[in-house]
Amino acid sequence: MELTTYRDEEEDFKLFCLEGVEDVEEENDSQIITFLEYLALNFDIINVYKTCDDIETFEISLSNLLYHDRFFKDYSIIYLVFEGDDNLVKIGDYYYTLEEIAEFFEGKLTDKIVHFANTKMLDLEDETFQYFLDVTGAKAISGYINHSPVLSTILDQYYFALNAEIDDVVELVHALFEKHANLCQKMGFRLYH
Repeated sequence: MELTTYRDEEEDFKLFCLEGVEDVEEENDSQIITFLEYLALNFDIINVYKTCDDIETFEISLSNLLYHDRFFKDYSIIYLVFEGDDNLVKIGDYYYTLEEIAEFFEGKLTDKIVHFANTKMLDLEDETFQYFLDVTGAKAISGYINHSPVLSTILDQYYFALNAEIDDVVELVHALFEKHANLCQKMGFRLYH
């Protein structure tokens, strides 16, 4: 018998998206904005979008999220759209390790999933993801290990929609692979918990 842990249908599913851009002062024609609108209209996923172009604006965005956004506790997913590989995240012109990123979120991500778009390849060693989870308190960290010619929004939409329904991360991954195995395998979807 399979037991699935579903979310309360009364609660709104919320997502916070932070994207690394060249310059926050310039107009941003990001595909992510269109994708977030699509999520809101088609899946009732409430979301907030912010940009940053260096470590200072990254810290300001996170500080505002963690300490000034009265709905922070309601966000289920922190969606990060940055370039990078493995343990490195490119913010502005510099690379930061996931351990350094974990310090920004220290103890603040209880019951949240941190998800990276496929602009950053997320192939982690056990000690790296375990450190990130231990320091942040996050439920899981997810992303992709394969470069893809298209942005991961095609699979992200299904992942977020299933996440809005299923609370348990193991059951969530099983459901995602059951419905979208080809995409998951081609893109190299990974969830570390």
